[in-house]
Amino acid sequence: MNTDPRSHHSQKTALVVGANGVIGRNLIDYLATLQGWDIIGVSRRGGESTNRVRYISADLLDREDTIAKLSSLTEVTHIFYAAYQDRPTWAELVAPNLAMLVHVVEAIEPIADNLQHVSLMQGYKVYGAHLGPFKTPARETDANHMPPEFNVDQQNFLEERQQGKAWTWSALRPSVVSGFALGNPMNLAMVIAVYASISKELGIPLRFPGKPGAYHSLLEMTDADLLAKATVWAATDERCANQAFNITNGDLFRWNELWPKIALYFEMETAPPLQMNLETVMADKKPVWNRMVEKHGLAKHDYEEVSSWKFGDFVFSWDYDFFADGSKARRFGFHEYVDTEAMFMNIFDELRRRKVIP
Repeated sequence: MNTDPRSHHSQKTALVVGANGVIGRNLIDYLATLQGWDIIGVSRRGGESTNRVRYISADLLDREDTIAKLSSLTEVTHIFYAAYQDRPTWAELVAPNLAMLVHVVEAIEPIADNLQHVSLMQGYKVYGAHLGPFKTPARETDANHMPPEFNVDQQNFLEERQQGKAWTWSALRPSVVSGFALGNPMNLAMVIAVYASISKELGIPLRFPGKPGAYHSLLEMTDADLLAKATVWAATDERCANQAFNITNGDLFRWNELWPKIALYFEMETAPPLQMNLETVMADKKPVWNRMVEKHGLAKHDYEEVSSWKFGDFVFSWDYDFFADGSKARRFGFHEYVDTEAMFMNIFDELRRRKVIP
């Protein structure tokens, strides 16, 4: 017999915070396929509301604005927090990213009588993956590293706030997330697709641009659709209450094996890797891109919208193993997996279908 009180309220209302990012957008798309969910998306820019999704524009850094914009949402049962504010240094990330989460919870918790769950999107920064070589496979039980780290502060806030409350929390820790999303600064598949397309246009082979050691290190990815499924699973399965989960595709790869297959997809030759800063060498390629848009009849996307070279440089700089143990989620009942090579090819197909690349 199911004694979970949550099951008696069949209609659920998701508040997806950070609705326009690759993670939030894919989460909304997935929720829209499920029965029994009302969906509200919150972001700075807002969005076009549909019959399934209502969008609200709010400045989450501003406590008053957040409370004003969200104060009527008494029906919210699940907060899915995937917002992120970038800053020049790791230390500067803490204050804005903690403040946004605090403002959302402070706006919703007092008014939403049936709040059941707060889902927090994290990442391997919890393990210090961005700082340099870290213990692999990383596990949810690994010790924290020296602060500052906003992911840890956000989780600490939820843990303390949840004491004695009816709602629970979960924290999702994906690797690099890949999915289809335009104008998103953290989209590796887009980086590769645009880099390959421009290389091909210039008649040069596809060279791996990262650090020499990065070509051989062991990596994994997280598909955005898989992450959406895992996020909803962790937020609605009572076994997952107050737990953190690494969410990965389930396989590992090295660029030295995948890169030639990517070149094959684009019908290109490869050449030996050559370390270069993409942010620098791709900065002057806007005229090339504009020519390609005309020549191939591509959708009219600005070069800035399709290029996130800084993020590419970041990922291609990992000359150390970068992966976590995803078995905890499986032990708790989540068994989905994605073939990473197929994931890249599917995203490339989608970019072609939508005429983003030739």
